[in-house]
Amino acid sequence: MKLVRHRARAGLAVAATLPLVAGALAMGVPTAQADSNNRQVLTNTKPLWATARADHGTAAGSTTVNARVYLAGKDAQGLASYAQGVSDPSSPNYGKYLTPKQVQDRFGTTRQQIAEVTAWLRNSGLTVTGSNQHYVAVSGDKAAVEKAFNTELRNYSKDGHLYHAPAQAASVPASLHGAVLTITGLDNAPKQSRHDELPPPEAVARQAGPFSTYYGSNVAKNLPKAYGGSAPYVVKGYTGKQLRAAYGAKGYTGKGVTVAITDAFASPYIAKDAAEYAKRNGDAAYKSGQFTQVLPSAYNNIDSCKAAGWYGEETLDVEAVHAVAPGANIVYVGAASCNDPDLMDSLNKVVDNRLADIVSNSWSDVEANETPDVAAAYDQIFQQGAVEGIGFYFSSGDNGDELANTGTKQIDTPANSAWVTSVGGTSLAVGKGDKYQWETGWGTTKATLSADGKNWSSLPGDYLYGAGGGTSKLTPQPYYQRGVVPDTLSKQNGATPQRVVPDIAAVADPSTGFLVGQSQTFPDHSVKYSEYRIGGTSLAAPVISAIQALAQQARGGVPIGFANPAIYDRFGTSAYHDVTDHPLGQGQSLADVRVDFKNGFDAKGGYNTSLRTLGHDSSLNATIGFDNVTGVGSPGADYVLSYRPRH
Repeated sequence: MKLVRHRARAGLAVAATLPLVAGALAMGVPTAQADSNNRQVLTNTKPLWATARADHGTAAGSTTVNARVYLAGKDAQGLASYAQGVSDPSSPNYGKYLTPKQVQDRFGTTRQQIAEVTAWLRNSGLTVTGSNQHYVAVSGDKAAVEKAFNTELRNYSKDGHLYHAPAQAASVPASLHGAVLTITGLDNAPKQSRHDELPPPEAVARQAGPFSTYYGSNVAKNLPKAYGGSAPYVVKGYTGKQLRAAYGAKGYTGKGVTVAITDAFASPYIAKDAAEYAKRNGDAAYKSGQFTQVLPSAYNNIDSCKAAGWYGEETLDVEAVHAVAPGANIVYVGAASCNDPDLMDSLNKVVDNRLADIVSNSWSDVEANETPDVAAAYDQIFQQGAVEGIGFYFSSGDNGDELANTGTKQIDTPANSAWVTSVGGTSLAVGKGDKYQWETGWGTTKATLSADGKNWSSLPGDYLYGAGGGTSKLTPQPYYQRGVVPDTLSKQNGATPQRVVPDIAAVADPSTGFLVGQSQTFPDHSVKYSEYRIGGTSLAAPVISAIQALAQQARGGVPIGFANPAIYDRFGTSAYHDVTDHPLGQGQSLADVRVDFKNGFDAKGGYNTSLRTLGHDSSLNATIGFDNVTGVGSPGADYVLSYRPRH
């Protein structure tokens, strides 16, 4: 699912920043300048798609706008600076986290700022519909919007539709003294209706088998050979015991650490499903209060966001975190929809109340759909989290370089932010006795078995999916990537080095995926618990988040916070598996055999048999050293232990 300007689940299958100065990570503070009319111009508020070529004339006078005026607080630059220092192991401020109240007192918005911004908006003819310490929400017609923000609203074509957007960057009175961070909602790509009830679960999905119990345990000797031998059947689905062993959990469980999960909507079956899954698959039972939920009072955009599809996302995230970090507390913070404002509200709940140490986010959109105003608002949340010792982890996406999906090579967002940890994907081989064998970058081509069963059609087959990665067109290279990310990657879009994603990686390939248990709708319309194998960077993100919980426990419970400086500080050490596409030797391709029910449920409709390759990710390649499929690599045997205090 991919919706224009809406977040999609990243794996069931820009940052508005300032240039780096003197090594600083001075990002998320939008550029502003004064004009001749004594106004502060917010240069990040015109969408990149609102071009002269796409212009279709002035918007109708009846046009209505619902916008949010995000507030910069007392010291936006100071917040960004402190967020860098508190996250950098080489800084004297490293680990000197602040409480939410201390953040608000030191950097937050004042009552006077809110009052002044509110008065200006009302005097401009806009209706204030709500406000808090982060933003003032307003609505109004075209005339009031143009008066308030000193910009004309015009119609522009985007993805075959017409949307209104500001013709030039919005501005605010200079007399507000920098109180406004940015403005979102001045464009309407797109507008949706509201609903008030969640739908039932999606239709059941079952996999046929045969399976391997561990990687390579069941070889398809009766099927045609490929790449020099017979391929194994896919695993039925890894469980926590196997993933913990593969990624060096040792005896750590994440006890004392809280992981938040943000997704849209909420499965009404999650508590029952998670408990049943743990019971069936050898995970520790949930203790009282170990899993909690923070949910909105109402939901919206249920149809367009395909709400039922998010139930599986929440279920995967919760069960994967608990499987890898069975002692960690989990809090699910559901958003009212898959749209940016609602997702940001959920993230703000986490930082305003410091609900967790680690936040796992398995959702994304493509960078071309991101608008700099929204990116700036996200970055402010991530910076506040960093100052409080909270780390944010985002899936890098499941469409490789996005070329086949969008027609343009690009990366996903918010994973493109320099203030989050972008998590890429691998194909993982866990052998007998839960022994780690190898990993490749996740990238799959699919060849089907011929009708006579004698060969695989058109090897290696068509590209199917793979871990997202590449070079940002919007975000400058953060300081922690310097000296690690090669110029061949950081300068792919020009002479100036840009952010490259992902930062780190874990299992994501659905062929070597995770066994998940979920209530689903069966053909007879009953809702019953069922288990199936799943993957995507939607798996990798909670797995890495859980491993970070183990690392924080190993660190004595001291929060890791924004982890990228520490992650890159360990580059090239035994903390990581250096993942490549050819772990058995250059030129040695790998593949699995997968047998699926044609109807997705049972054998009545017959079977589809296919050969799925490993390590074939669009134009991206997992190579020795840092790469744009797996970043610095996947957690190795010494990763968790590397966080233990040094004496």
